Amino acid sequence: MARNILILGASYGSLLATKLLMAGHNATLVCRQKTADLINSEGTEVRIKLRDEPEHRSIFSRDLPGKLDATPPQDVDVSRYDLVILAMQEPQYANHTIRVLMVKIAEAKLPCLSLMNMPPLPYLKRIGALEAMDLEEAYTNAQVWERFEPGLVSLCSPDPQAFRPPDEGANVLHVGLPTNFKAAAFEDEAHNALLRELEADIDAVKLDGKDVPVKLKVFDSLFVPLAKWSMLLTGNYRCITPTEPQSIRDAVHGDLALSQSIYEHVDALARKLGADPADQVPFEKYSKAAESLLKPSSAARAVASGAPFIERVDLLVKLISHQLGMPSPEIDRTVETVDAKLGESIVPG
Repeated sequence: MARNILILGASYGSLLATKLLMAGHNATLVCRQKTADLINSEGTEVRIKLRDEPEHRSIFSRDLPGKLDATPPQDVDVSRYDLVILAMQEPQYANHTIRVLMVKIAEAKLPCLSLMNMPPLPYLKRIGALEAMDLEEAYTNAQVWERFEPGLVSLCSPDPQAFRPPDEGANVLHVGLPTNFKAAAFEDEAHNALLRELEADIDAVKLDGKDVPVKLKVFDSLFVPLAKWSMLLTGNYRCITPTEPQSIRDAVHGDLALSQSIYEHVDALARKLGADPADQVPFEKYSKAAESLLKPSSAARAVASGAPFIERVDLLVKLISHQLGMPSPEIDRTVETVDAKLGESIVPG
């Protein structure tokens, strides 16, 4: 049976949308009117490299069994959908029209799976040690999340690396690192059954008889997606420097011993919260993957282009580390650097 999935965010969201369409499900991408018009007239193009193939394949939504459409947030009818995917950057949810849509989603009690690096506040409240912590400071507008029931919000580690080629249309996405989306389960077994149905359907997809990378993997543990925190604090946020941004590879491999100490400290924080070592990714595996990440992180590129707000997982981890009594001078230093660079983007009135 074809499921109808609402995806907030047409850039990174188009990657999971394409996998859903290949499996015969339908997806709606929520985006700006101009982008929606482009997608509705031309569809999307996702470029991905299959195993043992030297070049990327272009997968066009118009050629797939599922149906794709795009719409601005004010035109969404939430009653049509079985599941919501949150694939925008966290600061975008502070936009008025997005906030109005989020209220409708919360009131409809739709299960929401986040693809953000920044975990939604209701998800963190599902973790006992975090439930009473003061973490709102890390969010652009924490009020966005007030109406959501924690059990209806889950998190999916956005491990695949993808970007919009700067000289091409807003309907094109290039996948640089085709790893898997790792989702934590919901509280309700009916919602988990839906997730596992999508997992199986995506897993079964073939292209010219070949397996297609970037799967959806569902885990019972709430902590599997938090394995991304070590990667973000070791690589992505350290791409932001007092001067020009550096690549993830250089951030990680410029001082490998220091990178490993940061990575292992964040892993230790997650274990203090309840994570099992089996939930985590060994540093060696991450550092090997980082060798191929030759661009600055999206956060670093956003700061360099003058963005006044970005997702602040660095600040979130700092707040958690201090409230657990496990502060890290290196993490604190990273937060100071990011704060300073964002401060440069705010022009006094």
